[in-house]
Amino acid sequence: MTRWGMKSLATLSLVLGLAASGCATSGDIAAAQQDAKEARRIAEEANAKATAAAADAAAARAAADAAAEEAKKASEKSDRIFQRSLHK
Repeated sequence: MTRWGMKSLATLSLVLGLAASGCATSGDIAAAQQDAKEARRIAEEANAKATAAAADAAAARAAADAAAEEAKKASEKSDRIFQRSLHK
């Protein structure tokens, strides 16, 4: 083989070796797909928990608003009672 042929063969071998080492095997692809499915499951679970937490927060806010309204009414009533006691 000529010098040029040897260099070409060495270069080709190097390129094929790099290409082979850079290619994903079917096992790598399956593992990546499994990881993606697991990540999606975790994300969907987190989304469901966030939705439930938002609903809980809305219910808590509604309860707090109702309690504040009741406290306001009770305060107004006690103020009226106090004002009446001053007039006597």
